[in-house]
Amino acid sequence: MRTQQVLAFLLLFVIAFGASENTSTSRGCGLDLLPQYVSLCDLDTVWGIVVEAVAGAGALITLLLMLILLVRLPFIKDKEKHPVGLHFLFLLGTLGLFGLTFAFIIREDETICSVRRFLWGVLFALCFSCLLSQAWRVRRLVRHGKSPSGWQLVGVALCLMLVQVIIAIEWLVLTVLRDEKPACAYEPMDFAMALIYDMVLLVATLGLALFTLCGKFKKWKQNGVCILVTASLSVLIWVAWMTMYLFGNVELRQGDAWGDPTLAITLVASGWVFVIFHAIPEIHCTILPAPQENAPNYFDTSQPRMRETAFEEDVQLPRTYMENKAFSMDEHNAGKVGTAPLGQAVLRKSALSFFSTGDRWSWGRSWQIRAYRHC
Repeated sequence: MRTQQVLAFLLLFVIAFGASENTSTSRGCGLDLLPQYVSLCDLDTVWGIVVEAVAGAGALITLLLMLILLVRLPFIKDKEKHPVGLHFLFLLGTLGLFGLTFAFIIREDETICSVRRFLWGVLFALCFSCLLSQAWRVRRLVRHGKSPSGWQLVGVALCLMLVQVIIAIEWLVLTVLRDEKPACAYEPMDFAMALIYDMVLLVATLGLALFTLCGKFKKWKQNGVCILVTASLSVLIWVAWMTMYLFGNVELRQGDAWGDPTLAITLVASGWVFVIFHAIPEIHCTILPAPQENAPNYFDTSQPRMRETAFEEDVQLPRTYMENKAFSMDEHNAGKVGTAPLGQAVLRKSALSFFSTGDRWSWGRSWQIRAYRHC
């Protein structure tokens, strides 16, 4: 009896201890998880799990595209018109956007805030610089049929990105090191002002993409349409998140609570726009180039067929052949009447035409024609 009471007491103690531990941790997370990473698994904070799943799927798709491009690299024939290095650089920037999303889900500290402030503008500058280089490439292809070299496009994209790197470093140095302010102590307006250069790159990409629709090489215009759609959707995303981040959260009195979700959703949405509307079409055109415009399609019944060359119309026959042909017609008719044996008439007229013209080819040709007609 006492043994049963002791076992029941131990069971109640274990249940009470487990309940106390569960109340101290978030629902859906383990007991040993640091509080900084609770938002990654907290079932009470649904937005973190959803954004985390979408960002993870986008990162996997981006890695798969990079692997496909790497495997098909030896089979790409026209590498001048399809800059593989620029595609890799753009995919790397897109992968960075998906990875940076997790920095806005977990709880912030000095290191996390420094990473957020530095990488946000740099990664977007990398993606927009690649889009601007692509627009320049497509513009040249549409107008002249020639593209700048891949190293030139990569160099232009990296140089444009370095400007934002300098801006981000200067912002961190002036606010954190010189003024000795915490890395997380910054106003939303300061964060937006540090991204003005990214906005300039985006507007320049949108403007140059409009000019890719004008040119004589029409097969490259579909690439320009993809760049135009990507830039247009990016403009809409940036207008939406900046309006919400600067004004919407303040009006709704949710500035601190909705600030990180707004930025995380912006990163995920931008990354998927880059993947769907630019990366996938460009890689498809790279590994499976479109056929040339002037190449005939022999399976298209709507195209007119080529005229078969008529021997009598296009080839001018010698005069001796025409005379021998007429002469053989007379001899053939005479053979039917019976005025002379057919074989003797053929030999006599052939020898006469040979010695009169001196053209061995016409004699041989007339002999072949007569032999064929009298078979």
